[in-house]
Amino acid sequence: MSKPPLDVLLCAPRGFCAGVVRAIDAVEKALEVYGPPVYVRHEIVHNRYVVDSLRRKGAVFVAELDEVPPGDAPVIFSAHGVPKSVPQEALHRRLFAIDATCPLVTKVHREAEIHHKRGRHVLLIGHAGHPEVVGTMGQLPPGAITLVETLADVGRLLPAPGQELAYVTQTTLSVEDTAVLVAALKARFPGIISPHKEDICYATTNRQGAVKHVAPLVDAMIVVGSNNSSNSQRLREVAEREGCPLVRLILRASDINWDEFDDIRCLGVTAGASAPEVLVEEILDAFAERYDIRVESVSTADESVFFPLPRELREPAAG
Repeated sequence: MSKPPLDVLLCAPRGFCAGVVRAIDAVEKALEVYGPPVYVRHEIVHNRYVVDSLRRKGAVFVAELDEVPPGDAPVIFSAHGVPKSVPQEALHRRLFAIDATCPLVTKVHREAEIHHKRGRHVLLIGHAGHPEVVGTMGQLPPGAITLVETLADVGRLLPAPGQELAYVTQTTLSVEDTAVLVAALKARFPGIISPHKEDICYATTNRQGAVKHVAPLVDAMIVVGSNNSSNSQRLREVAEREGCPLVRLILRASDINWDEFDDIRCLGVTAGASAPEVLVEEILDAFAERYDIRVESVSTADESVFFPLPRELREPAAG
């Protein structure tokens, strides 16, 4: 029997961003230079396939530093960033710490610190409990930074009289949702200080832009990524907002419910910034087994961003 035809619009950019590449490379380089075990505080990036792959190579993932035994094995901080208390604890315990925080997250940390030093109260637009938000809030003393998630949160803000305000944002948010919150903050507090440069990172913006372009053109859309990946969830939301009838966030081909994709003629595919291209290829191969697919790449931006490895890993350890 001949297979039904299926046009696939493959979003570009998609998949790994420079910060994710740097973080994964940091773990692999540490394993190469120092040998296993290499301890990693939290998931290095939010993708189970990547984490499991690194675990097989000798990475040991821990929730907190108290799970790391004394010794000279490296311990790496994830791309999402950590509160200041974490490197302080590592220093106190004389652990060999390597910080793989994405430089664009570090930029937000520095912004928050500068605002605090200048006497401003900092508002952080982000999602409660996300590791990046925990890390950013942990850059400042308790009470110096307030999390804003919703318009209702904006309405509840009661800064002290004469208190200057500034805001920063999580790097992986929905561009459109964040714009709504920023507009509400500026309407309520006209003097609020904005970031010098957009905090939502280039990769988040570019991937959402590609999905925004493709989603109205297809019958269904697959976002390759993990459920706990903020940027992948935002891609799903963007596709739904743009009117795509069926949007699924899927990690592996085995997760596909084929009944849902029975009658489609055009499929959009993208991947979150922590999803490797091998998973995109796996899902395309699975569709190729059932359909006569014709793949077209739809590019809406060029990316050439590169971040060097953490300083401790740029040269092999002596001896």
